[in-house]
Amino acid sequence: MGEIIGLIVFGAVIGALARLVMKGNQNIGIIWTIVLGALGALVGYWIGGMLGVGQTDGIDWIRWILSIVAAVIFIGIYMGIAGRRTT
Repeated sequence: MGEIIGLIVFGAVIGALARLVMKGNQNIGIIWTIVLGALGALVGYWIGGMLGVGQTDGIDWIRWILSIVAAVIFIGIYMGIAGRRTT
């Protein structure tokens, strides 16, 4: 249960940071921000592991940056798909 709560909190932080990095207005809700941020965090940590980034004693900046970049990509894809829908 703790892992799920941690993933939600981490997803919210990564998603919010990704939206701050992106230019313009992203018209997405908090739920999608958390979901796409969590997905970006998972992918960023996976890529970091594939690159051989090991455990660090302090803050793992490389994985954080990779997670934010992945979340920016996911938010961009989501906005591209959602922007094309007509309601």
